[in-house]
Amino acid sequence: MQQIKTSFDFEKPIADLVQQIEKVKQVAEKTKVDMSATLDELDGKLDETTNNLYKNLTGWNKVQMSRHPDRPQTLDYINMICDDFIEMHGDRTVKDDKAIIGGFATINGQTVMVIGHQKGKNTKERQFRNFGMANPEGYRKALRLMRLAEKFNKPVVSFIDTMGAYPGLEAEERGQGEAIARNLLEMSILRVPIICIVVGEGASGGALGIGIGDKVYMLEHTWYSVISPESCSSILWRSWDFKEKAAECLKLTSDDMFGNKLIDGIIPEPLGGAHQDPELMGRTLKDYIVKDLAALGKLKTDKLIEQRIDKFCAMGVVNE
Repeated sequence: MQQIKTSFDFEKPIADLVQQIEKVKQVAEKTKVDMSATLDELDGKLDETTNNLYKNLTGWNKVQMSRHPDRPQTLDYINMICDDFIEMHGDRTVKDDKAIIGGFATINGQTVMVIGHQKGKNTKERQFRNFGMANPEGYRKALRLMRLAEKFNKPVVSFIDTMGAYPGLEAEERGQGEAIARNLLEMSILRVPIICIVVGEGASGGALGIGIGDKVYMLEHTWYSVISPESCSSILWRSWDFKEKAAECLKLTSDDMFGNKLIDGIIPEPLGGAHQDPELMGRTLKDYIVKDLAALGKLKTDKLIEQRIDKFCAMGVVNE
């Protein structure tokens, strides 16, 4: 099996076994003693431990996985999935919000409008991208691009990965809430297919602002919730110390969301997370997108919109 690069405390059992295997190999090389039986036993134990660990991650573990610094982001997926990409800028009102990127791209010869959050991978990039937290002009840029896609009858693909919409005073002054609400309304009746995928963090209205679609997916080790575990902990317990408990209570994992019929499916990640094998993750995402574009493209526009609205209206409804 591919060696897992460990980063978190909960991955320590894997790191310990890898270390044991390395020590046995060193002893075997130094003493010229046949240690193959011991190595086979340790390899088997490593496979079992690795599979069991990643199948039984807690809510907080998945939050950690979604924030891994090496995890692929929107631009990575665009480069892996799309044949070409023409980025478009600005909301034609205020400025170009770098936290949200978008433009026309080609996937398997089909033109689509790709929109997504971009966090950045180092300190300089994160400051430039405002840590993936969009201002109102970011959501207005996204809406402008979606209307452009509608004008030319091209489907929309959105990648969601944000800690939330930017909460600064200036964002509220420029109408943060209205911008997100407008996107919810306009996306619900957009006359082209929309595929939304949570590829990292999906926090609050910041995620919903580009998250209304005919198909809404989550990658296996991502989360989607009205609030982050840290913020929830600080509100309920006046401290961040209960963030792990908050993560469990929020039911924010892909399994929880699918079980509550809030998403349409879970896209499996490579063993150990998307950062372990980004190329495989990119191919998997492309397969889902291509398949759904073909299926949604066969639906009449009115039927497409009707199904989209019915799906979201049914969420949270209890029939007694």
